[in-house]
Amino acid sequence: MHSKKEFTLGFVLLALFFVVLFAMFMPLWDGHNAMAYLDNLYNSISKGSAYYVPEMKEKSDSLGSVTLDTAVSMKSESQAQAMASILQASGVTAAAQGNKINVQGSYKTIIDSCLADADVMYHNDGASLQKKYPAYAQKDERQALYDWFVFLEGLDKALKDQKRFADAKVAYSVKSKVVEPAYNYYKVQAEKIGDKWGIVFFSLAFYVVYTMWYGFSILFLFEGWGLKISH
Repeated sequence: MHSKKEFTLGFVLLALFFVVLFAMFMPLWDGHNAMAYLDNLYNSISKGSAYYVPEMKEKSDSLGSVTLDTAVSMKSESQAQAMASILQASGVTAAAQGNKINVQGSYKTIIDSCLADADVMYHNDGASLQKKYPAYAQKDERQALYDWFVFLEGLDKALKDQKRFADAKVAYSVKSKVVEPAYNYYKVQAEKIGDKWGIVFFSLAFYVVYTMWYGFSILFLFEGWGLKISH
């Protein structure tokens, strides 16, 4: 034993490290362990910073009287039929033929309808979409939003094929900035980081300190034991 004092210090630090680790795996934070609690917290904060409906509404308003007359590919015939019913409810002409939808009407009307549905889902009210669209009454709450995602993806491609790149960009932006986050964050409660800055700062500081804690525990154990690295 090179240094009993350093060895004892390292042993105590390592023992306390595992005591804290054990506590972190206990459901002490709102019924969750520390990792699950922080995972939910950061998901909530990231959702709070991913709300782009107002920004996309401005893009929709800029479309003015732009119209569509195109065929959009879906993944299946049943999906095309269900999505056609959504488009018809929004006020445009849509007919499913196989796995494609022939859509005619105001581009702005379509985007506004999509934004409204995504906004409802962002605020975790999937039941409203099931009531709004009878074709989705017995389906998962997120199915209508997923169909919007596939439709916008197909519309983006169809408009690019027509060399309408500016219009295609609107479909892509709404899909990636509004529909996708609303789908992925469904049932997550949005939080602002300013309201949770204390726990966020503590969790980041604790991560750094806890990592160093383990490293110094091993260091003191080895030094007290008399082990040295050499070459």
